[in-house]
Amino acid sequence: MLMHQLITDGAMRHPDKTAFVWVDRQARLSYAEAVAQMERMAGALAHLGVRQGDRVTVFAHNGMDYLLAMLGAWRIGAIAALVNVKFKDDLAYYLADHRPRVLIYTHDMRDAVLAAVAQVPGIDHLVCMDGAQPGAHALPELMAQAFAAPPDPEDETGIAHLSYTSGTTGKPKGACLSHEPTVRASRCIAERLRVRAEDVSFGPTALSSSYQLVGNLLPALSRGATVHVMRFWTQTAGWDALEQAQASILVGNPTLLEELRTESALRGRAPGRLRMGLSGGGPVPPTLKRAWRDELRLPLVESFGQSELGGFMALGYPELEPEDSKLMRVGPALPDKEVWMMGPDGQRLPPGQLGEIVLRGGFMWGYWGKPGKTEEVTAQGLLRTGDIGLIDHDGHVTMRGRRSELLHVDGVNWFPRDVEEALCRQPGVRQAALIGLPAEGRDGGVRPRAFITRQAGAELDLARLKAAVQAEVAYDLASMEVVGIDELPMTPTGKIAKGDLLTLAMATH
Repeated sequence: MLMHQLITDGAMRHPDKTAFVWVDRQARLSYAEAVAQMERMAGALAHLGVRQGDRVTVFAHNGMDYLLAMLGAWRIGAIAALVNVKFKDDLAYYLADHRPRVLIYTHDMRDAVLAAVAQVPGIDHLVCMDGAQPGAHALPELMAQAFAAPPDPEDETGIAHLSYTSGTTGKPKGACLSHEPTVRASRCIAERLRVRAEDVSFGPTALSSSYQLVGNLLPALSRGATVHVMRFWTQTAGWDALEQAQASILVGNPTLLEELRTESALRGRAPGRLRMGLSGGGPVPPTLKRAWRDELRLPLVESFGQSELGGFMALGYPELEPEDSKLMRVGPALPDKEVWMMGPDGQRLPPGQLGEIVLRGGFMWGYWGKPGKTEEVTAQGLLRTGDIGLIDHDGHVTMRGRRSELLHVDGVNWFPRDVEEALCRQPGVRQAALIGLPAEGRDGGVRPRAFITRQAGAELDLARLKAAVQAEVAYDLASMEVVGIDELPMTPTGKIAKGDLLTLAMATH
């Protein structure tokens, strides 16, 4: 099935039902209106010379035109290549990587666009979403002309979506997601989350991330539900928007979900119709899952995926987990994928043993323009995720950390997440991140340093904090330093930016 077919099918079943809402401007489209606008966008792109397989870069803030640009590209068999506006200083890298025919952008990104395009020749057209600018077409004028869209190629094996990895272990790579396996994965996600037509799915994080595609957009559309997107999320404005929208599903990252919990505590309740939160983009601290369960009385479902998937490798159920010992499990594998742990010898490991998480089933077509990297992670028809974890006897996956993030301390491998979760369990600690500083004479190992942020009004004795954590982990923490910091640096997808944290630590060393 094709991604955009979810809209056309929805329009056939319930044409007048709301498909999309852009919260910031209270703009909305019914399913029938969304199909009509998708056809106009498809016609506009075809008029500009976009053909099947061409790339259409979308470099914009969340909004209705962003959604329509994606749909229009898919409709004519083109590839929607998405770049987060927070990476504007690196835009030339992304453009040179996937070489688009057309670049669609918002007016406030003009300077970044012109600087990047000057370095990357061959882009045929610039299109400004907000009206005419020198050297750029005005999207409203193109849409108004209602150019005829060409026939739909209807190639469900074709690449539709190019979403970039976070680049935590090197330059970002464009993960190419095809129509059929991504739609299949999204339907499995909708089934696991029990999404129904009456649901309202609310996603305020960046549309440039594939997490929004498979967490907020496609699962809801596959059920004929309503999708909200938002640009200007703040703790108070976000809570109000969820209440006004009567949102039942909040699709966010741990930072955003913590803000929702905090605001709900201040107001004495969660937004009225909310039935669950879905988290992605980074590990969920145990304190956050527990707070959603015990304070909000709502399930916080953790997803486990990556850009290369076009789906999730594991996902929980929208149910409250009463047992603390099971709270940090992500959930079982989804039915579209076979997931197991692989040992160093390439053999499958039995339940309970740590190994690299490997899967077979729907995943990316490959990295755009990087066949060597593609072969490295997809050899023999398997996706080697680079994540370390285990599967218990119930079939639930627990993620322990990225293989690249393991710290070698005094001859022992540390999983940073073990220490970080233990720190987050201590009263007064809001967030924690463990990194390794170079340490000469330590057999190639590192010197561990933990950074913590405090909850509002909390006073912490860092020495006592370290002693309390020592009782909860198996590692010898004698060499670990604990440092307080006002805020941890974050990536645009809501992960703690440990590379930036290491740079900061080295600069202040």
